[in-house]
Amino acid sequence: MAKSKAGSFFRPYDDRTQPTRKIRGYPGTQKRTPARLYARVISIADATGPRFTPDDVAPEEADLSREAPDRPRALGQLISLSGRVLDEAGRPIPDCLIEIWHANSAGKYIHHNDPSPVPVDANFRGRGRVVTDAQGRWQVRTVKPGGYAVPDAAPGATIGWWRPPHIHVSVFGAHFAARLVTQIFFPGDVLNDQDLILNAIPDKAARARMICRYLPHTTSNSAEGDVALRFAHDLVLRGRFETPFEKH
Repeated sequence: MAKSKAGSFFRPYDDRTQPTRKIRGYPGTQKRTPARLYARVISIADATGPRFTPDDVAPEEADLSREAPDRPRALGQLISLSGRVLDEAGRPIPDCLIEIWHANSAGKYIHHNDPSPVPVDANFRGRGRVVTDAQGRWQVRTVKPGGYAVPDAAPGATIGWWRPPHIHVSVFGAHFAARLVTQIFFPGDVLNDQDLILNAIPDKAARARMICRYLPHTTSNSAEGDVALRFAHDLVLRGRFETPFEKH
């Protein structure tokens, strides 16, 4: 258990609720996992910052389905993803900066290191930001990402392994000690059961906290007639029911 100079206590992480650092069959995790970890004292800076406001992001950053407001919509299944950011006691956390990024509907990232041969969608923004409101609520509009074949190939790698559709999320909570980087998966996808990252979390209940909920009612943009499927996902910072986070 770590204690900051500000007197704040944080419970230690339960390793069974978090992904293993080195995932067998996924060589990338072997390369970027430190051979040794060193404990450090949480400083006053870790426990008191950063601070964000809604003015720190532009409204259009919450819409990944368009490169710009006046551009055509990206190809794919339009979705709305919303939720709350909560602390371990279920209290909402306002003014959290949430950054998200994911592949386009064909499974291609907007990144020069993505070797996938599938096409880039010029109308897909690919990344977005939003700040939680006073009730800890957030919402983004995007297209559902496609699955993709894992490019890593090495002895012991799983042959034919595909990653399921997923969304990467970074959350800056009330302080740096509550920083969360995780992934959101979609319910019922056939690739979820074979995903090495999702299933690197030993605890079944913790794995379930990475899968968003489908909401049966659609939402529409009356100005354009676009109808989006709705999903919801709450993010919990620290504590017993925290959202599993990436360590590598």
